[in-house]
Amino acid sequence: MIEASYDTVIIGGGPGGYTAALYCARAGLKTLLLEKLSPGGQMATTSQVDNYPGFENGVDGFELGEKMKQGADRFGAESALSEVTAVDLASSPKRIVTPDGAYEAKTVILATGASPRTLGLPEEARLVSRGVAYCATCDGMLYKGKTVIVSGGGDTAVTDALFLSKICSRVYLVHRRDTLRASKSFLAALRSAPNLTFIADSRISGILYDKKVTGAKIENVKTGGLTELACDGIFVAIGRIPNSGLFRGQVDMDESGYIVADETTRTSVPGVFAVGDVRTKPLRQIVTAASDGAVASKFAEEYLMEDR
Repeated sequence: MIEASYDTVIIGGGPGGYTAALYCARAGLKTLLLEKLSPGGQMATTSQVDNYPGFENGVDGFELGEKMKQGADRFGAESALSEVTAVDLASSPKRIVTPDGAYEAKTVILATGASPRTLGLPEEARLVSRGVAYCATCDGMLYKGKTVIVSGGGDTAVTDALFLSKICSRVYLVHRRDTLRASKSFLAALRSAPNLTFIADSRISGILYDKKVTGAKIENVKTGGLTELACDGIFVAIGRIPNSGLFRGQVDMDESGYIVADETTRTSVPGVFAVGDVRTKPLRQIVTAASDGAVASKFAEEYLMEDR
């Protein structure tokens, strides 16, 4: 049974989703945003956002998510806390199914984000924002002048380590192999950073903590030997998983599962747009997700005008 029909249904309530909702509603489109948890998405789990314009002293991620929702509400965007369980993006109108009912939409904006790969340690989740972090550019300034560990060996891990080396007193880069997978262009800078130490053939096997992170157990994967390394923070940079499984087979994706969409946010399906961390893009930040949301609203509006 169809609950209601909309010009635009947005799946995901992060910064990309709520910016799209704001712009679509302000343009006079009947707009519904569906979010399964709370406004802000991954952003809402960050206690201090220091790199979003307009907040000179930073802002709590949950608070920023609520403010984004209120902005969209002001122009009449509807929001519902409900998990999308199925979609049909090829139909006309498109169909979105939730446990609370099904909806029809002339356009759909996919804003489901991406989740960081975790170390899989039992104490990891409870220490997020208490010393465990997944984004150096988001949370790095919280560790200014302190000692941190970066886990990973790819481009993200190395660029995170280099970024942190400029603001932290000491950075350890821990990787389970003897060589890094990062691009060669980063390696010279890595070697020249005086406060950055590479720990090869190793992994973080445990996190030491009191109320916050105090260190890590480092296991040599070849010998099995264990050492303890004191630190104030652990940055996990072992990849991200796009939350795109629901759309597999319906829109084009790259080999990692990110939805293929260029700077217009158009996907391979007419009338379907992808914004924020779930789409292919060079930089995944709150501000770039918000930018995507504004762009998607423009092209959704154009699509609706052409479809009349």
